Amino acid sequence: MPKKRLELFRKRLLTKREEIIRNLTQSEEIGKLTDYDDTQDQADKASSAYSKEFLYSLSNSERELLTQIEEALKRIERGSFGYCLSCGTAIGEKRLEALPWAKYCIECQEKIEKSK
Repeated sequence: MPKKRLELFRKRLLTKREEIIRNLTQSEEIGKLTDYDDTQDQADKASSAYSKEFLYSLSNSERELLTQIEEALKRIERGSFGYCLSCGTAIGEKRLEALPWAKYCIECQEKIEKSK
């Protein structure tokens, strides 16, 4: 992959990483604000608990995505970015455009998802 193209993907990954970190920080702050209050009735407590659980699940998926982004940045550094970790073939350009953190080509990703 040309260096110019790699640099474009690196910038996109760094931008997405910063966005996720900003979202995680905001979610943690909101979570702190939704702590239980003795004056809340049962419905308010249930709503608050649901909100905290929802924020927690969001942050888990964002943390997983953050890990995938970090791994993609390391692959750029090592020179292995854009190649399937399973079969070693080049990952399609359109796939990388949509998911620059993609580890697998479409075929291998489908096999992995079918085996789950």
